[in-house]
Amino acid sequence: MKKETVLLVVVTLVVGVLVGTIISKSGKGPGGSQPSSQAQAPAVDFQQNIKILEDLTAKDPANRNGWVELGHLYFDSNNPMKAVEAYSKALEINDNDPNVLTDQGVMFRRLGWYDRAVENFRKANQFNPSHAQSLYNLGVVLRYDLQDFQGAREAWTTYLEVVPVGPGADQVRREIEALRSLPQIPPAQQ
Repeated sequence: MKKETVLLVVVTLVVGVLVGTIISKSGKGPGGSQPSSQAQAPAVDFQQNIKILEDLTAKDPANRNGWVELGHLYFDSNNPMKAVEAYSKALEINDNDPNVLTDQGVMFRRLGWYDRAVENFRKANQFNPSHAQSLYNLGVVLRYDLQDFQGAREAWTTYLEVVPVGPGADQVRREIEALRSLPQIPPAQQ
């Protein structure tokens, strides 16, 4: 081996050991003092990512994935109106995506547009009858926002057909049980 190659290998090993020691002593890496269950998730720079996707979709308005991701960023940064708009652009390109319809429905709910949320959740379920999240959210809006207890019960019963076991199913069963204790009022009189 050449002297330069040996020197490069030694320097690389020393740097690796030093970096490993620094990271482990800071408590942020494996073997550090900070328990992994309390590790902090990296901070997301929503504004920077939003700017990148806004530029991308401005240059390529037919980029459906760009619109979907932009909608997700607006969703996560609590900007429901802009999320609705970005999801609308994605749905103009392809409107049979139950996930995007459901996410947009959640944003409609956040804006207080309950009828539009219900419409989105039902449309998502038409495209995919096994789409559990749209069924769950449909039940939530019907129950808590529109006080359509029968409609909520129907949505959640269908949810249990799709997801019969698990934490979500347990929660839905509790919701249905709570509905049984409410007075039976026809939806038209609510």
